[in-house]
Amino acid sequence: MMLWFTEYLADYVSGFGVFQYLTFRTVVSTMTALLISLLVGPTMIRKLSHHQIGQVVRDVGPETHLEKAGTPTMGGALILVSIVAATLLWCDLANRYVWIVLGVLVCFGGIGWLDDYLKITEKSSRGLSPGRKYLWQSVFGFIAAVVLYTTAETPAETALIVPFFKEAVIPLGLGFVVLTYLMIVFMSNAVNLTDGLDGLATLPTVMVASALGLVAYLAGNSLFADYLQIPYIPGAGELAVLCGALIGAGLGFLWFNTYPAQVIMGDLGALALGAMLGVVAVVVRHEIVLLIMGGLFVVEAVSVIVQVISFRLTGKRIFRMAPIHHHFELLGWPEPRVTVRMWIITLVLVLIGLSTLKLR
Repeated sequence: MMLWFTEYLADYVSGFGVFQYLTFRTVVSTMTALLISLLVGPTMIRKLSHHQIGQVVRDVGPETHLEKAGTPTMGGALILVSIVAATLLWCDLANRYVWIVLGVLVCFGGIGWLDDYLKITEKSSRGLSPGRKYLWQSVFGFIAAVVLYTTAETPAETALIVPFFKEAVIPLGLGFVVLTYLMIVFMSNAVNLTDGLDGLATLPTVMVASALGLVAYLAGNSLFADYLQIPYIPGAGELAVLCGALIGAGLGFLWFNTYPAQVIMGDLGALALGAMLGVVAVVVRHEIVLLIMGGLFVVEAVSVIVQVISFRLTGKRIFRMAPIHHHFELLGWPEPRVTVRMWIITLVLVLIGLSTLKLR
């Protein structure tokens, strides 16, 4: 929206031409989302508290989590509002990728909202049944995958890129739809499972989004893409602005979500942010790299899968509790220690992921 306006103003005042640069709009988008989060956050928290929209804690969880009961939840709405507002202001709204990513963000946020709403109204930690949640995730994930496949303009947009290898490009055909669907749904659930401690999912999401924003900028520039030997994806660079909005919104939310949290993201935020990371990685053709950078999310999800399989087959649990961050809590680690150490691990994984851009 503002891109068109500043483009018009640039005909009269040359200084407005700076808004045509992706890098500048990414910075402005980040600051806009951060400002919205910080300004709207206190009011939203008061409203959530006033209407008693509080967290429902599982009885089987760590005893230290019982004190979290009643903490305002559905705070993910603050993140989504900030991202959408900054995106509409500073992105090129003629770019199809922007609308696909926004669509995924809002749709998965809607699933999370329904889940959180049911938890609150029913005073239960169950919420939306796993079957119904997965059904709607599948519907929206499949739609996004089909849209990306049918609108692809170059072969590179639907090929699998293997990191660390120069010529490892695998045409997927219709397999692209399956891969995209799996990435979106898996990352959505993985981030949701990670969101169990104050700030645990928030900062890693920001870190991964920062790296994906850089990849999007490089992949959308033919010169940089050719130099780094990564696929050139026309129009993908605009997603850097959208990732900037996520960075600002996430940091603003972390201001209130850090231990002890004043507000909790809830499924509304976690499902949406995970799905957004998945679809951005698909667009820039770095799905495998996302699994490296988001290794924390992957391990959290795998720990739950392994725990369930082990218990059903042998009647024994591998971890004291899953997801794995609860295992460390029950080993005696204070919550802030678990969170910060996992932040550090994520930073290392993000750096490893970024190294694949040059190590080929």
